[in-house]
Amino acid sequence: MKIIMGICLALNASLALALDVVATTSSMGMLAREIGGPAVKVVELVAPERDAHSLQVKPSMMRALRDADLLLAVGADLEIGWLPVAVGGAGNAKVQQGQPGYFEAAAQVSLLEAGQAADRSKGDVHPAGNPHVNLDPERMAKIAAALAERLALLDPAQAAAYRQRAAVFRAALAERLPGWRGKAAGAPGAVLYHKDASYLMHFVGVPVLGYLEPLPGIPPTAAHLQALIGKLQGKRGVIIHAPYQPASGAERVAQATGWSLASLPLEPKSPASAAAYFQLIDRWIDVLVASRQAP
Repeated sequence: MKIIMGICLALNASLALALDVVATTSSMGMLAREIGGPAVKVVELVAPERDAHSLQVKPSMMRALRDADLLLAVGADLEIGWLPVAVGGAGNAKVQQGQPGYFEAAAQVSLLEAGQAADRSKGDVHPAGNPHVNLDPERMAKIAAALAERLALLDPAQAAAYRQRAAVFRAALAERLPGWRGKAAGAPGAVLYHKDASYLMHFVGVPVLGYLEPLPGIPPTAAHLQALIGKLQGKRGVIIHAPYQPASGAERVAQATGWSLASLPLEPKSPASAAAYFQLIDRWIDVLVASRQAP
């Protein structure tokens, strides 16, 4: 009995010392779990089937942020419509922007499309660059290393363990990179709904042949879809949209061109692990490769 009580007390003490990490998305939650291991407790704010651009702030978000030691956001204004409100309502100085408890993944890597003017006539533009870094394995490896250093700063006693877990994660990615690129080589391309998979397409060298949105964040119009159909005639590829994005425009283009149509998630299932993240990349590449056989 004394042994059992001792084990329970040790477990309770370990949990009490764990860092409370709030991640905005399941990809960010995956990084926190993989790098933090048993030294962190992770809460995710955005379900993987939801659009992280626009959410309604809930009391549960503020409660999670109120006790957080670290806020792990995608950044580059992806969550600008709701996260500042949630952080302000939480009243937790530790996770305010500029504090060690605030970490933006996008700030750790170079971004595609950086430097664009914040001109709303051009759609939902992110001046810092495209924030959708989670589908780029190479950038995620760099973010993992930076996250390990931030966790080490907050919890120096576990610094070596954080760095070791980041190294393991990066090695697992490095092992898969040649296979992913090799498998996707020669895929004819894809039409995307939004610029949310641009990093993956850039990573594997598969061209983006168009977007269903006429401008980022602007729903497809009949005129734009008709022009896109004309542009795609005689070519091959696949049309891809996320489950939460309207399917009607994608279906119209697929029917007119004879292209295949796929609905693919942008985030791994929650609570996500490295294995789930690898499976997400596998799934995308499988769909891109299948379009080689399309008429």
